[in-house]
Amino acid sequence: MKLFAVIDEADAPVLAILAQEMLLHAAGEKGFEIEIYRRNGSAVPNISPAWQNGDIMLLVGSRQGEENKPAWAAGFSGPIIAATREDIFNRSAALWRQIEQAAGKSAAAPGERAIKDAGGRAAIDGSAAIGGNPSVPHKGETAARKVQKLVAVTSCPTGIAHTFMAAEALMTGAKALGLTIRVETQGSVGAGTPLSEEEISAADLVIIAADREVERSRFNGKYVYSSGTKAAIANGKAYIQTAIDRAERQNAGSNPGAAAQAAGGQKGKNGFYAPLMTGVSFMLPFVVAGGLLIALGLALGGVNVEEQNGSFAHILWQIGARNVFPLIVPVLAGYIAFAIGDRPALAPGMVGGFVSDQIGAGFIGGIIAGFLAGYISRAAAHYIRLPRTIEGLKPVLILPLLCTAATGLILFYVIQAPTTALLHMLTDWVRGLEAQSNGAIINALLLGALIGGMMAVDMGGPVNKAAYTVAIGLLSVKIYTPMAAAMLGGMTPPMALALACYMRPRCFTTKERESSAATFIMGLSFISEGAIPFATRDPLRVIPCLIIGSAFAGAVALLAGTGIIVPHGGIFLLPIKGAIINYGGYFMALVSGAIVSACCLCLICRPLPKEQNQPPAVKRANGL
Repeated sequence: MKLFAVIDEADAPVLAILAQEMLLHAAGEKGFEIEIYRRNGSAVPNISPAWQNGDIMLLVGSRQGEENKPAWAAGFSGPIIAATREDIFNRSAALWRQIEQAAGKSAAAPGERAIKDAGGRAAIDGSAAIGGNPSVPHKGETAARKVQKLVAVTSCPTGIAHTFMAAEALMTGAKALGLTIRVETQGSVGAGTPLSEEEISAADLVIIAADREVERSRFNGKYVYSSGTKAAIANGKAYIQTAIDRAERQNAGSNPGAAAQAAGGQKGKNGFYAPLMTGVSFMLPFVVAGGLLIALGLALGGVNVEEQNGSFAHILWQIGARNVFPLIVPVLAGYIAFAIGDRPALAPGMVGGFVSDQIGAGFIGGIIAGFLAGYISRAAAHYIRLPRTIEGLKPVLILPLLCTAATGLILFYVIQAPTTALLHMLTDWVRGLEAQSNGAIINALLLGALIGGMMAVDMGGPVNKAAYTVAIGLLSVKIYTPMAAAMLGGMTPPMALALACYMRPRCFTTKERESSAATFIMGLSFISEGAIPFATRDPLRVIPCLIIGSAFAGAVALLAGTGIIVPHGGIFLLPIKGAIINYGGYFMALVSGAIVSACCLCLICRPLPKEQNQPPAVKRANGL
């Protein structure tokens, strides 16, 4: 069955084109195969005599009362429906009910029909919804899904560890299930293995395992399942089975939050974690670039580099301190807003972040501005209705103007006073920890232990990122000690586990001992996710031990006045003069934290059965 639509464009060709595009879009969602022709007044449309019994013709005119069956359609035997452009623009639901009633069905099943325009060009490919595999049912059907080809996107805020661990878990799980999969890893330098249009079109299912916003418009019409990365890392095989069962078809034109959990966890655009992590992800390169440029300037020009006008060292320092660092809060706020309200929210968010920085609200005001701009933009896009003729002005003119003004005014009149006071209070309190009074020492120990311990709770998860985000935010106001606690607290867990493998090897499997050297290097590189495989096997014993050591490292770091001016790099920051404040405190905190965690692990972990931890030589001798 096919729907033939003939649109009269005599008095308004632009409106006719708009009506054509709306019909194409709606037909794709309803599952109709459609051919659309436009005619000028009395001109006879050049329709090929392709209609068959049961086909439907839709005649679209500029007003009611036009002929119901023109002479050129005399040979058409199916039902003919007369409508106006107004029916398409403002009464489309009633029109499609009439079409469906004439067709004797509610909608075509996905995978049945291709929608084409008069020139034969594929406008919307309904068969691509599930890779052309009609055996894959809608969500909720009990029939087994015959899914063979998968594509996936993995991404985490930093684009380093969780991104690639999730990709590996998905590939392992797909292999175990006998499925083929292609994974696009959106790492720290962008998409390392981008999916092609052909691969997406041929896929039966799209999986998105991401802790930040991922562009999803290219998956329109596909069955999509999305969640955070940790669910995929934990059990790739079970995760894929869940994805097959719970995937939902993504309608054309939608671009929902990438981190929306199907069952628990992050809530994408309606939550807090995913938008915040999207902002942090885009902000990190600015923080790293600015911090390293400042460190290089200090390394070349010394502590007085700010006064060395015109020198090479001063220019490097100026680029980092005065050109890159002022962008941190606007970028953070802009991409938080973008994750919630899409492109119309980007300008209000960035402007809100800039205003927050200017009025002294800092990163706290930037976070508030991002969420404020995002939700204002999303609400405005939903509630503001314009005539079709000027609808195109809404995302590029009307929404940015109104939402930017609303966000800025709320920041000035409502948010400025409380957030400025809160940031000043936090700044003064942290700087007061540098004093040598008993109260300041106790507070430094507590803050360092809190930040360091949080870094080891879930190794890259929400608790870890909460502490890390606070430390990054304080960098923007030139407070460097919390970043030392965060970085050292994140470096400690993998190093401690590698050390414990040598101290008490019977408590660890052969595979864990063999990977201990790589795990130690990951710790030195500030990739705390290296501890996840160990923690997954025995979390109730391993994680508390890691928290104790990381808390100890953070407390020692703050007690010694250790500071780090860039948010990443680990041990590789050592050659950069000025990147680390107080090298002695840095090494003391790192070594002591790793030893404390390793000793706790050796005390609390139980030896494994011999068949799990015997050395490789014994296995070969036994013929295994």
